[in-house]
This record gives sequence, structure tokens and C-alpha cells, in this order.
Amino acid sequence: MTRVRHNDYGVLRPPAIGDWTPELRVSVVIPAYDCQEALERTASALAAQTYPAELVEIVVADDGSTPPVELPGARVVRVTGGWGRGAARQTGQLAATGEVIHWLDSDMILAPDHLEAHMRWHHLLDHAVVIGDIRFVTAPGEEGTQPEYTRRTLESTRMLKDAGTSAYLLHTGASTSVRAELLRAAGGVDASLNMAEDTELGYRLAQAGAVFVPDPQARAWHVGPSTVMLREKEVHRHNWSFLGDLVPDLRWLRGHPRRHWRVPYVRVVVRATTYEETRASVDAALAGTLPDAAVTVVGPWGRLTGERRSSLDDPLLDLRLLHNLYAHEPRVTFAESEPVSAAPTPFLLRLPPGWVLGADTLAGLVRLADEDVLGLLCVALAEDADGVVAARLERTAAFARAARFDGPADDLVDELFGVLWVEGGEHGFGTAAEPPPLGGDAAKWRALAARRLAESKELRAQVERLSAEVERLSRAQDEEDPAPGPLSSLIRHLRSAG
Repeated sequence: MTRVRHNDYGVLRPPAIGDWTPELRVSVVIPAYDCQEALERTASALAAQTYPAELVEIVVADDGSTPPVELPGARVVRVTGGWGRGAARQTGQLAATGEVIHWLDSDMILAPDHLEAHMRWHHLLDHAVVIGDIRFVTAPGEEGTQPEYTRRTLESTRMLKDAGTSAYLLHTGASTSVRAELLRAAGGVDASLNMAEDTELGYRLAQAGAVFVPDPQARAWHVGPSTVMLREKEVHRHNWSFLGDLVPDLRWLRGHPRRHWRVPYVRVVVRATTYEETRASVDAALAGTLPDAAVTVVGPWGRLTGERRSSLDDPLLDLRLLHNLYAHEPRVTFAESEPVSAAPTPFLLRLPPGWVLGADTLAGLVRLADEDVLGLLCVALAEDADGVVAARLERTAAFARAARFDGPADDLVDELFGVLWVEGGEHGFGTAAEPPPLGGDAAKWRALAARRLAESKELRAQVERLSAEVERLSRAQDEEDPAPGPLSSLIRHLRSAG
């Protein structure tokens, strides 16, 4: 299976339509609510597909239609225990038996090779998410137009090849397809969402290692405008009320500096040692300038039982004190072992015992990782008899994708996303023996001071480079004309400024 770096699926070579032999079964899942006429039109288009009919299953998830929808040749399942698009999609995919789930809206008209265009990618890559080319029309037979946001995004990212971590934003339920195994690894559809369930699912598929492929040959036409086209501001007002909680990647929705969010942006993993040492690490992680960080403290918590004991001579005293301290802190969780993944959280920082983060350390590491969409950032902290002691900032999506291939995880992550080593002292790491002072405002100003210091160092380095260049030019001029010139004055000015 070909390895795709970031989202650059250009290394894949899909076969020409009509010139290959399909093998995978696909379940076309259609949520439906009081749309019998539109559904029959969509079914007619499905019946005319070039993809082998014996490999196609149609599942209609009826979300309480009155009267219930009927569709010969399809399996109709009723949505129970909930309602709305999320519940319908989840009900449909749970009932599906195909190796690929193809989401389809009920008011779509498909080109005859629509399914085939989608499916050829899934035969190449088991973690592809294929996005159809949808045009909106007022009536069947029109050419239609592509949504402006979609058009601009595709043009500015080389058809999502350069989209970095944001490719999932074009994921839509109108016509997308995904391997059933990848969908279930990502957690399926959030049945509680009635809108934006496709965006939220796209985000979790990205964390599961998905590659998003928009295919202009997977043509389809949506009859009538979308809800976003008709009521864009109201849709955003509705969806942004909950997407900030679920999709930490949407940073503009997380402007509040003190709020607790359901899905953190970074999860810091700390192994419990002494009460004082562990507390210093946890408190520093929670007090940084990145407000949506959470901490997992790893230890044998199951040994903390309720029998009578000596309060001060308890052999598990340090462990018990830590549990007391953070039992009611919503951003701290307790685990018996280190998590393999932080999904759906996009970053996981593994912090060695005895080390603490500076005020802006976590935010700075994330910024550095995002500059080149790195999969792993290793921070060298010290060296002991066992080797280099390092903290690791792991990108969830990178390690999820690497897990699909055989080989050392770090080597695969380097190939698929990139790995960088940095020095801990340059990024504000310290030891628990001398923990930094905590506090919201103090943390903010300390981080600002650290950034300004780094900027001043860079400016001084620039002055030195310019001074050297000007001095070189001055020497060259003096060899031609020994009389004093403006370059000499410029050199003196630059030296005094440095």
C-alpha cells in the first residue's frame, strides 16, 4: 500500500474509469425524512451505475417519515432512540454490510460512473476518504454551480494536496465515502448531532489517519440549495455553539481564556512519582498559555482502596494525595497505563517524570509542530546512563496513519509527516525541583517576555549579518576608491545599534 505524506495523495495512481476490476462491496447509506419523491429519483441514478450491481447495497435510514419511506431494492431501517441527521447516518452505517460506506443525500442525481470514481480510490488506499464533486441545481438537467467556499479551498490547496491538517473541512455527507473499518475506528457518527455531524466526523477521521481525496470525476448534482446557502449566518450561529467543544482544531471558536472544553487540544501524560514532583508537572501544564490542555496522570490507582489505614504512614500516601488533589479537576484524568493515542485530541505530550513546562512551552511546541505539519517533536532534556531523556509531542493523526504500516512507528511518522529534535532549554522546560511561579497573568507576561527575548536575539543576529555584509562591501569599495564613503558611516551606525 502506497504511503501518502500529509494529504498529498498525488502519489496515488487511480485506474481509468472502465479499465479496472472492482472487488470491494459498497453500502450506499441514505438518511431520509419525508422525501419519497426525491429518494426515488436518487435510486434511479443508483440503478444506472457502472459499478457492478452485485457489489452495491443500498441502505435507507428512515428518520421517522410519515408515511414511512419505501424503496424497492433497498434495505430500509428505521431510526430509533433518537432523531436527526447524525442519528440517521449512524443507524444506516451500523446496518450496512459493505466494506465501504458511501454517504449520499436523498436529493442527489448521480453521473453513471459516480460510484466507480469513488471506489477506485478505496482499492488503492484503505484510509482514503473520497469527496464527490457536487454541483447545486434548481432542477434536474442543469449543469449547476460549485459552492464558492469549496471552489476557493480546492484552488488554493492544489485540490487539498496542500491542505495540511484542514482537509477534513470539505468533508460532507452529501457524497463522501470511507472504508467501514476506518469509520468505526474513528468512532462512527455522533448520533446526537442534527447539523454539522459531517464536519465533526471529518475531523475525527483525520485524527484516525485519513487522507482526503476530492475527485472531480465523481460527479453529482444536488437538487435545490443547501441550508447553508439559504441561511448561512443562522447555520454558523447554530453549529458554532457546539463545534468548539468537539473540534479543537477550530481555534477561533476557543477564544475564552478560562473555559473547560470537552476535547482538549493537547493531552499531557505524566507518570506519578512523588506528590511534590508530580504536582509541579501537572500544575505547570494546566497553568500555561494554552488554555485547552488536559493532563493524564499514570499510576496504580486501582490499589487505592477504602480500608482502614494510617493516614500519615500509608505506603501509598503520595499516590493518595495526588488523587485527593485532582479528583475534582475536570482537566485531569487518572490512568493505569499510558494511552496509546489521545484521539480525538490532536496532540499528545509525553512528559518524563521530574520535568515541568514553562508558561508558553506547550503553545510554542504546538506552533513549531504546525509550521511543517510535523508528526513528532522530540525535546532533549538531559542525558543519563540509559540515554537521552526526552519529551515527545506526538500528532495523533500521524501515529494513527503510521500504525497502518509495518515498521518502527517513529521512522514511519518521519516518512509520513516528519520528525524534529529540539533542545528543551530553548523551549522553557525546567525541573520540578525549581518549579516556575504559577498564575494566569504571570504566565501570560512571562511568556510574552520570553518571546520578546527570542525576537531580540534574532534581530541582533540579523544586525551582525548585515554588518558583516556591509563591511565586505566597504572593503571592496575602498580597494577601488580609498576616499571615505557612506558605507563607512553605515557600518558605524549598525555597530552602535547592535
